[in-house]
Amino acid sequence: MNSSPSQQTLRVFLVEDTIPIRRRMATRFRAIDGVEIVGEAEESGTALAGINATGTDVVVVDFRLTGGTGLELLHSLARSTPPVITIVLTNHSSAWFRQACLAAGAQYFFDKTSEFDLACNAIKQIAHERNTRGLTYTGAHHV
Repeated sequence: MNSSPSQQTLRVFLVEDTIPIRRRMATRFRAIDGVEIVGEAEESGTALAGINATGTDVVVVDFRLTGGTGLELLHSLARSTPPVITIVLTNHSSAWFRQACLAAGAQYFFDKTSEFDLACNAIKQIAHERNTRGLTYTGAHHV
């Protein structure tokens, strides 16, 4: 974790089935001030249990997961209380995938290949907003 004592830590959960990519995500996101990686999973069921157990604020999910897709997880998280912010970070970035993920409840959608830095910037912005105004979601970004 990389935060000062007065900062509220942004708890991030990673849902990605490719271990080297998940490690890269964890390294990059953990380097953001005020961000803590609270869990990781390769499939929706394990992810949902971990997200509920850790008080996660932000979930970063790939479209393709072990045994299924991230759509089931997005649908479940869209109804979760307290709400979590969902960021899709995937190689499946065609218009169809983007629309399906946004319709399932994702607030952010990024192409893993070309927009990884944008995803990092979104998490940085969410962490900053959490510490300046409290964690509030103001609408879909980067659709």
